[in-house]
Amino acid sequence: MSKKAIIFGATSGIGAALAKLLVNDGFIVAITGRREEKLKEIQSTNPNKYIIKKHDVTNLESSEKVFQELTQELETVDLIVYSSGVADPNYNLEWNKELPTLEVNVIGAVKIYGLAYNFFHKQGFGHLVGISSVAGIRGNRHVPAYFASKAFQNNYLESLWMKAKRSKADIYVTDIAPGFVDTKMALGDTFGMATLDKATKQIYTAIKRKKKKAYITKRWRLIACVMQILPASLIMKT
Repeated sequence: MSKKAIIFGATSGIGAALAKLLVNDGFIVAITGRREEKLKEIQSTNPNKYIIKKHDVTNLESSEKVFQELTQELETVDLIVYSSGVADPNYNLEWNKELPTLEVNVIGAVKIYGLAYNFFHKQGFGHLVGISSVAGIRGNRHVPAYFASKAFQNNYLESLWMKAKRSKADIYVTDIAPGFVDTKMALGDTFGMATLDKATKQIYTAIKRKKKKAYITKRWRLIACVMQILPASLIMKT
């Protein structure tokens, strides 16, 4: 019997690439996103393995409706991934740039995390994965809302991991923290840029191993340790 997964935010980048790996590994995958034409394009590559739903994670009522529709259609779900994310430089602290970041990376994420965790608790098993970022380790003067939102995700996912450990249900929670990956969210030619293919393969390996937290690519584990101890005066120069 095929395993089943849902990926929220799968029209491009890590979400779309991960969906392809899952399908190639025998999963039936439900994918969501705002761009229906992209979802249909992905579905056309293997129509029997993909289910698509147009969805905007900032619409909380829609999130609940779409979640219920997908879980009812799939009946059981082994894996749920939240891959939606927004990153927008905001040098002048413009509210119209901060708000979308918070809506997607914090409010939208928490809504899906809560729905997923409660579904798995009732089902008795499941694996929840959040795509956060190494950006959550420290602050950043250019993209404050993004870095803060990823710190929120890091802590929220760890909290759910703790909750799952106390649960009688067989629930796993994984925090995937990528560094720079060659997607549309990457800002220019940055240090340690990983190809999407390499990053996604490492992400899937971490998921299969049910790791609590995984830095992608692996070099970022060491970099993360260094970043945690550097004084803020040095961090702000970057």
